Amino acid sequence: MKQLTMYCLTIQPKHLKIIKDINYVPVGLGDNNFSGEWIRDNTGENISKKNKYYGEYTFHYWLWKNHLDKINSEWIGFCQYRKFWSLKEENKDSISLKSLKSLLINEIPKDYQNCEVILGKPMPINKLKIMKILKRGMGVVIKNPQSLINKNKRNIKFHFDMWHGKNYLDEAIKLLDEENRKNFNDFVNTETAFNPHNMFICKSKDLLKSYYEIVFNWLKRCEDLFGFDDLSGYGKTRIYGFLAERFMSYWFQKNAKVKTMPIVFYDITKDTNEIKTTIPT
Repeated sequence: MKQLTMYCLTIQPKHLKIIKDINYVPVGLGDNNFSGEWIRDNTGENISKKNKYYGEYTFHYWLWKNHLDKINSEWIGFCQYRKFWSLKEENKDSISLKSLKSLLINEIPKDYQNCEVILGKPMPINKLKIMKILKRGMGVVIKNPQSLINKNKRNIKFHFDMWHGKNYLDEAIKLLDEENRKNFNDFVNTETAFNPHNMFICKSKDLLKSYYEIVFNWLKRCEDLFGFDDLSGYGKTRIYGFLAERFMSYWFQKNAKVKTMPIVFYDITKDTNEIKTTIPT
């Protein structure tokens, strides 16, 4: 059995060579013309037409419904063409295509073998400058004026309301089952950081199936409430992906033994203009 299957998600067909060079599985999302070398989210049972609103989760849905039981590896992971797992934190300005391969993981280190899920290092959300808060979320500040002087009041709910629309998170939480509704509500109202980018590495297929069943049933109920037609601007258009991102942090921490790992930022797009580009071994 293979130890790790790492899926690399992108919307650009020209990323194929680099993704294959780093020994990850190329996944093509969106409406671009991808060759047969890609895994797509638009075959079998799928929600690929919702990619504009769901982001990475249209692939997760496809995986859940069509392919999960066929994966022959101990661990299953997900990264993106601009965000990769690494054991070493590195400033994006210091990374080159040549150095990228040495930063990436192709197997799960021994220090992580005793956990069930790996999430990205938590992203603090309570350090925004006051001027940015006032510019972006005056309505949220009026509702929660203590947030200006007390950083602990700048919790996940405060941050979500500011960036993705006031009360969307509250209304979505009401659609969860009773246990998760209470616990997730406590989570977003007390935590001042979350594990970002909808990236995770999971050891158990059964755990992953449980997560997918809960999150997709919840998001479908959210669709019935929010729809698609009135979602404007990136922060609201991708609302279902952002809801899943916050729920992912909560659910895996509640239901699995979790460790965190750095995520490094490097956009491989800038290297794909040269057809012959390779990553040195």
